[in-house]
Order: sequence, then C-alpha cells, then structure tokens
Amino acid sequence: MRQNLQHGAIYAVAGAAAFATMGALVKLAAAELPNPMVVFLRNAFGLLILLPWLLQPGLTGLATRRPWAHLLRAAAGLTAMYCFFFAISRMQLANAVLLNYSQPLFIPFIAWLWLGERPARRIAPAVLIGFVGVALILKPDAGLVSPVGLIGLAAGVLAAVAMVAIRALSTTEPATRIVFYFTTLGTLISLGPAVYLWQSPSPGAWLAMLGAGGFATLGQILLTRAYSVAPAAHVGSLIYAAVIFAGLWGWWIWAEIPDIFSLAGTVLVIAAACLVVFARRPQLAGK
Repeated sequence: MRQNLQHGAIYAVAGAAAFATMGALVKLAAAELPNPMVVFLRNAFGLLILLPWLLQPGLTGLATRRPWAHLLRAAAGLTAMYCFFFAISRMQLANAVLLNYSQPLFIPFIAWLWLGERPARRIAPAVLIGFVGVALILKPDAGLVSPVGLIGLAAGVLAAVAMVAIRALSTTEPATRIVFYFTTLGTLISLGPAVYLWQSPSPGAWLAMLGAGGFATLGQILLTRAYSVAPAAHVGSLIYAAVIFAGLWGWWIWAEIPDIFSLAGTVLVIAAACLVVFARRPQLAGK
C-alpha cells in the first residue's frame, strides 16, 4: 500500500506540474491571441493528441444513449475553460490556477442538488475557511470585487458542475467515451467564436498552444494514473502542487510576486479544499 501511495504521489505531483505548465503556455499565447482562439486551439490540439487512444474501442464503442448529458458536461467544462483562460490572461498565474482549483468547495453542494448526495456536516467549517481564503485573493474593495476575479471564481464553480456531470455519466459511460464527447464537442463548439475572431498566430503562439494541448493531455493521463493507484483523497490533496508550480512559472516569466493577502488566501483555500476532499462522505438524501 505504501508503494502505491508513493507512486500515486509521484503521478499526482507530475500531473500538477503538467497542468501548471499548460497554464503558463496559455498565458504566453493569450498575450497575442483572443481568448476564443486560445480555447479552440487548446481543445483542437488536445483532441488530435488524444484521438488515437479515444478511437481504440472503435466507433461502436462511442455510441451513447445520453447525448444531452454529454452536451451538458461539455457546456459546463467548456465555459469553465473560457473563464479560466480569461482569468489566466489578466491575473497572476498562481491566483487564476487556485481559483480554478476551488472546485472542491462547490462539488458537495452541487452533488447534493443534482445527485442527492448529502454532504457531511463536518465539511461546513472547511468550506467557510475556503471562502475566507477566496475573499483574501479577490480582495473586495469597498464592497466591489474585481470582475476578472469573479470570472476566475466562476471557472471553479463551472468546473465543479463538470465534475459532478462526469460522476453522473460514469454510471453508464466509460471514461474514453466521456473524454471523447467532451473533447469533440468542445472543439466543435469553440470553433465558431474562434473563426469569427481569427488572426494569424505567430510561430511562437502556435508552439505555445501545441505545448498547452500536449501538457494538458499529459496532465490528464498522469492524474488518471494517480487515481488508479492511490486513494482519491490522497491524490486530490496533492494536485494543489499545481499552485506552487504556477507560482514559480509566474515569478520566473512575468516576475509575479504574490502579496501577503494572496499568500494567506492560498493557504486557506488549499487547506480547506483538502479537508473537504478527506472529510466528504456522500450519502443519498433520505437515508
């Protein structure tokens, strides 16, 4: 078991580093390209890289009786991506990544409303602590909160919706089918806005987006592997290493240095999210 935990930790931290690197590459490309183009290219390159694996079961293995559920999952995940990439382009990278990773604070309540999984009462203090941390990062001034910060937080909420949708789909759909429909629908839906705002990317932007697609795919593979060899709570707490890696990228490339409030908020959000992941024991409503 110890060996599995060690392997899970390695895969989880490596996956976190891959996702942080994807964020840095997106931020580099977003300095030149409009957000809809960045989202489309991330999806398109990710689809091209994943396609050989996704098509292994054959076309018959991709047939589904739940197209609307796949569409809902794609809509939530894609909108979260638009919000996340917008926040990356206008916030410190570590803060944008952390707000996106605030999703464990929202998943228990979304799962309660959607799936009837009643959250344990003991997670309430952790969630409250997490929201205090979010407030420190957003830094409301005179009752007003930065629109960019709210969009970054919306990425976390929508990502939580997407995660609950995956849980609902997984009762009948294999992982390859869920990933196939998300990447395919995400690419097709994001194509229209990208074409409307299209501008010729420089070679550097092409390379950055190809790298973003590659590192996102690598991160997915590594995290999938981590969850397969270690408990979900163990892995879920370690993926927050992405915030540290993102902070290092932000400091090295853009000289981003977080203030004391952001640092305190980061500690609170990560601690709260880890407590939620470890403490949550869903049970069906009414039981």
